[in-house]
Amino acid sequence: MNETPETPLPNPDPREQPPDLILPAPSAEEQQKFHAQYARRILTYTCIAGLAAALATLAVARKPLWALGLAAGTVLAMVNFRWLDQALGGLVTAAQAQEGLPKPVVPLSLYAKFIGRYLLIGIGLYAMVVFFRVPIVACLTGLLALGAGTIAAALYDVISGNR
Repeated sequence: MNETPETPLPNPDPREQPPDLILPAPSAEEQQKFHAQYARRILTYTCIAGLAAALATLAVARKPLWALGLAAGTVLAMVNFRWLDQALGGLVTAAQAQEGLPKPVVPLSLYAKFIGRYLLIGIGLYAMVVFFRVPIVACLTGLLALGAGTIAAALYDVISGNR
């Protein structure tokens, strides 16, 4: 029989890799800078997606209430994202400041932001539907602009090579 020698598989353990192949971990400042840029990009693309949908609805379908609903849903999604981002940032900061304590304390303002996001969306949707007669489906569809903005920001990072 003709046996071929087996080629050893590369070792995935980074400690055993040559030093030139190991990327240094980003510093805390670099991580914060990246997060701020990424969050800003998400909000920008969310705004673009929502406004584009509202303008297209207005131009093509000639339905101003639907366009208003899309725009309102987009604004609610952006505020929701901003409050969530601030609340999570505050939670991380509080956790880091209280590292090692047996029972860390979470500020009440964080609970307010977590719960307030849902209250804001509920009250905003209620007001748009009841007072302005905007279709609820249009407002809910506008909330989806955040998903489109997040996908666009992620694709931008993948295509541009950001790490």
